[in-house]
Amino acid sequence: MNYNSTYTLLALLLILNNSFAQSEQAEKLVEQGKTHLINLEFDQAQDLFSKAFQKDSANYNALYQRGYTYNLKKEYELAVKDFNKVIVMKPNHPWAYKTRGMAYTKLNEYEKAIIDFEKTLSLIPEDTDAIINRGFAYKAMGNKKKACEDFKKAKKMGNSEAKLILKNNFCK
Repeated sequence: MNYNSTYTLLALLLILNNSFAQSEQAEKLVEQGKTHLINLEFDQAQDLFSKAFQKDSANYNALYQRGYTYNLKKEYELAVKDFNKVIVMKPNHPWAYKTRGMAYTKLNEYEKAIIDFEKTLSLIPEDTDAIINRGFAYKAMGNKKKACEDFKKAKKMGNSEAKLILKNNFCK
């Protein structure tokens, strides 16, 4: 091995080592952010998720967690932007679709929400929360028939929220 190839190999190893360290630091920031999220300290959590993503731009989990935090803060447009990026990075991330669908519902974009809930269900067919949320989107659009079908399906699958919705006679 000559001097140039040795130098190139060492440079490559340093870059890989630095990349691994950045990724590890980002994961620690995400975990710290989750702790703040559990304690309902949304601004601190959001800041840590942002820092984690700055350290490791391949960390879709940091971006997802920040979007989730935006949802909790009722900053739905920002949440949608983050979920869009997550979906580009990881196209089969079911929770990104589901939580983006929830944000779309809050933005009164029910058709988009339904599409996202259906994508979630294509990835996790037993996700009764996605079925319930799709039912609420149908209900908001005035489609009682499809809403009731979803609530009944979720109830049949054991979802207790669906049982309460149906108990309140919405579908009679």
